[in-house]
Amino acid sequence: MKMTKVIKPAEVERNWILIDAEGKTFGRILTEAATYLRGKHKPSFTPNVDCGDYVVIINAKKAVFSGNKLEAKEYFRHSGYFGSTKSNKLSDMLENHTEKLYKLAVRGMLPKTKLGRAMLKKLKVYEGSEHPHTAQLNKGN
Repeated sequence: MKMTKVIKPAEVERNWILIDAEGKTFGRILTEAATYLRGKHKPSFTPNVDCGDYVVIINAKKAVFSGNKLEAKEYFRHSGYFGSTKSNKLSDMLENHTEKLYKLAVRGMLPKTKLGRAMLKKLKVYEGSEHPHTAQLNKGN
């Protein structure tokens, strides 16, 4: 009987993945990023170990949205006090807080634990095509 290999955190090999968002659908970009962050694309995937890769998303503002989402979709936040609900439209979030928008959306696809928070820290989002991770990308990919 052959046993499944369970990797330890010290044995994890991390790569750098570059995703160009220009012309791609927003949700498809996010699911791809979440899969890489979680490490599910690797044969050595272990659910209780952060075995994912680093993900760099460039041209984040040039993602495509289907339907009327840019004007209709709203993101809500609440401080916990009565009457303190605030909302932002998707178009405003994309224009002013692009990185926050991507991280918020990817966070919903990751585990809601310390492990998920550690995975989310490996996501880097940039509005333009320039990013400071060129040395890592050449080494890992």
